[in-house]
Amino acid sequence: MEQKWPQEIWLVRHGQSAGNVARDLAEAAAGHRIDIADRDVDVPLSELGERQSQALGSWFAALPPEQQPTVVLHSPYVRAADTANILMQRLDRSRLVVESDERLREKEFGILDRLTTHGIAHDYPELYEQRQHVGKFYFRPPGGESWCDVILRLRSVVDTLNREFCRERVLIVAHQVTVNCFRYLFERMDEKTILDFDRAGDVPNCSVTSYEFDPSLGKGGHMALRLVNFVAPLEASGTPVTASKDLPAAPKA
Repeated sequence: MEQKWPQEIWLVRHGQSAGNVARDLAEAAAGHRIDIADRDVDVPLSELGERQSQALGSWFAALPPEQQPTVVLHSPYVRAADTANILMQRLDRSRLVVESDERLREKEFGILDRLTTHGIAHDYPELYEQRQHVGKFYFRPPGGESWCDVILRLRSVVDTLNREFCRERVLIVAHQVTVNCFRYLFERMDEKTILDFDRAGDVPNCSVTSYEFDPSLGKGGHMALRLVNFVAPLEASGTPVTASKDLPAAPKA
């Protein structure tokens, strides 16, 4: 049967952002709100996030040309777009198909945007309790999205990968929830499995989770997991590894 998948897919979370730093400061101070003026879409990389992106870009550039990405898809959010641009600086741009795709955007938090865990419990106690009961997979804050909503839009991205980028080597630069929800789809997980992974730890900034096409898997082949939250390129360059949450904070399901 003819291959319908890309040859390889790399999932990369953006480098550390100014929002990650502001959130950590707010949580440490037991504050209610994250002190950042930008819209979530406009939050930039921190200086460390730029260094992390450069370290990972060097790793991609060191791959043999035939193993480097041929397609780069990224979230339109500034922190993800800037990470993608830094990763591509040492690659041959003339060989790359590059697209910004709004379906790769961060999960939308609605009225809980910029609130810490303490802030959610204080300002919206009923929503806090509802979320504790329903769990993050299905809970949708007013004006926001659940993980299921994110998975729904990513299913159409998978269709695009199969239709337009079969046999290509695709680098996707996005966000923590996006990476986890792609894992849910590619590895055919259920709610418990993906939330167990999420509970075990956050996706590190500029980490790589990768898949390679394996023709022996299932009918017509499937993507096989190769790397999970791979941060060796950062460690090898002496660049600090961070795993801060994006905006806003919320308790584990």
